[in-house]
Amino acid sequence: MSAQSLLVELFVEELPPKALKKLGEAFAELLADSLKLQGLAAADAMVTAFATPRRLAVQVTRVVACAADKPISHKLMPVAVGLDAAGNATPALLKRLSTLGVDASVVPQLKRAPDGKNEALYFDSVAPGVQLADGVQVALETAMAKLPIPKVMSYQLTDGWTSVSFVRPVHGLVALHGADIVPVSVLGLSAGRETQGHRFEASVNPVVIRDAGSYAEQLQNEGAVIAGFAERRAEIVRQFDAMAAQHGMKPIEDDALLDEVTALVERPNVLLGKFDEAFLDVPQECLILTMKANQKYFPLLDAAGKLTNRFLVVSNISPVDASAVIGGNERVVRPRLADAKFFFEQDRKKTLDSRVLGLARVVYHNKLGTQGERVERVQAIARAIGQLLGGETLALQADQAALLAKADLLTDMVGEFPELQGVMGRYYAQHDGLGDDIAFAIEDHYKPRFAGDELPRNDVGVCVALADKLETLVGLFGIGQIPTGDKDPFALRRHALGVIRILVETGHRLSQRKILENAVAAFPDGLIQKFLPGEGVPLWKQIDIFINERAIGYWKEKGHPEANIDAVLEVSDVPIEHAERLVAVKVFAELPESITLAAANKRVGNILKKVEGEVPVEVNTALFKEPAETVLFESLAQIKPKADAAFEAGDYTASLQALAALKTPVDAFFDSVMVNADDPALKANRLALLKQLHQTMNRVADISRLAA
Repeated sequence: MSAQSLLVELFVEELPPKALKKLGEAFAELLADSLKLQGLAAADAMVTAFATPRRLAVQVTRVVACAADKPISHKLMPVAVGLDAAGNATPALLKRLSTLGVDASVVPQLKRAPDGKNEALYFDSVAPGVQLADGVQVALETAMAKLPIPKVMSYQLTDGWTSVSFVRPVHGLVALHGADIVPVSVLGLSAGRETQGHRFEASVNPVVIRDAGSYAEQLQNEGAVIAGFAERRAEIVRQFDAMAAQHGMKPIEDDALLDEVTALVERPNVLLGKFDEAFLDVPQECLILTMKANQKYFPLLDAAGKLTNRFLVVSNISPVDASAVIGGNERVVRPRLADAKFFFEQDRKKTLDSRVLGLARVVYHNKLGTQGERVERVQAIARAIGQLLGGETLALQADQAALLAKADLLTDMVGEFPELQGVMGRYYAQHDGLGDDIAFAIEDHYKPRFAGDELPRNDVGVCVALADKLETLVGLFGIGQIPTGDKDPFALRRHALGVIRILVETGHRLSQRKILENAVAAFPDGLIQKFLPGEGVPLWKQIDIFINERAIGYWKEKGHPEANIDAVLEVSDVPIEHAERLVAVKVFAELPESITLAAANKRVGNILKKVEGEVPVEVNTALFKEPAETVLFESLAQIKPKADAAFEAGDYTASLQALAALKTPVDAFFDSVMVNADDPALKANRLALLKQLHQTMNRVADISRLAA
């Protein structure tokens, strides 16, 4: 039989909607990969995944009825072991051949081939190709066993005795190779060609699949089911856009929710609902979240992005008169919105400030105390950062915002919808008359919450956002809760990246070391380990290294080589400078002199590291013995002022470029001067010259890191 398309479908009870997309993709990929591995499907065969609420299916093109035979060469044993002096088979060889199902008659056919220093015997045979039914059985069982099932369900088969496990009970199995049924079985079911269409709208039930290639078409035309997940999702988006355009609106964008509703319907029908405009007095974030989270509705926004009292429902039925469906959804959403309105009105009866004392009764961490104690630490860090950024006025604002930042955790609205923490704090702060600087800082102190998220909108928010993240890092590092491998239960890597983004992208010139030291100082003695046990490494340094590890990834994504990043991080702890320094290092690295200077700088650094005690700074020209010493000193005297002036002006590129002129005198110095001279005074003078050279070369970046 020639190569044809293969179809395999599992018809199941309703699958978990949040997992459906991944389950469908995995089922198709795992089954197809197994077929290809067995030689039943071509390496470039097309694989099409299907996934609906009640089925997982896959269609694979170019599948053969029997895989090609495979030649196999069995290594038996060394010739000296398998054959005696007369060339006859030894008992050991005969025993080995018997395990392969052959006898002594094949001995003359055995091949000899080198095997290291010895010669070995080989037996060549042909393994018959896998039959399709056997291969599909293996592929199906493999795919089902390896599916990323969020929670396995056990159930009994129809015999009333046998228990099996799968994501949901399976009620049907289809396996077709072209138009022929492939005789496989699983979970007590034998393969056939019948499947079920839409529960209410199928024109034929069961749907009898003619052949593997007609599956999607028959399901849609006869079963009223769009089998492909991507096709069904695209149809929902098309209907969304058409419905919203009719009313001059746009649906809210939410890919995760779109995937979820795609997994809830077999043939989508988008309907328009509305609610009482009086509910629009409630913050739109609350209404949007309750409609999305509880009802799976898509709220509609006007052209300015403001919430309207209209929403879209994705229905699984398409009645001629949809008014009953629409009315039902409108009735269901009303009490949800009424709850949100009630929470909002009740919460505003108490000020944020009056809730702060309640944080003392909320446990933050059993080793780090309550949320109230945590707030005090965040306040202290925020004040210190505010003082550095804007003096006393900003410090006082940061202190107030930090005090109130967690107060909304005790509100009814955040209790119902934890996702709104910060957002509700902003609304309640504005209601309390605190002004936008404080209100926006309360909302923004969680930012950035994920990759690509917005940064705080004002300097008060910058102070509190940094303080909140630094308090988390210091506290958890200080009690030994350090991320290991891929385990990071407290999202400390995300917090570290947030610190980097704020320090780099908000334009504030802050020392990373300084703010880390302030953060450690905010913790009372004895609460955390401020030095690594037995090593004496300060806690701030440990966290600094952790943050810089994230910074390497941050800058690499922007196209900078890791060596260049290391060179900059080694000498600068002010992240806002790093972008300009990295540009300068890139330009310098392209100079022909850079390789030699980087190697020389590395050599100078190694020499200075080995010196015991302080290296003198002053150079005594009267002690010069070699012309190369004088030339290097005079060259340095000419170049250093230019490089330093450019550095002080923030022109890091010019500062590094100026160093290129040092290549020749540096080369000459190392060619003709012995640094570790026997005369102590001579040696000290040469070390002082190298120290001046090292300091001059490494102001922008540690260029020794550029050496191969």
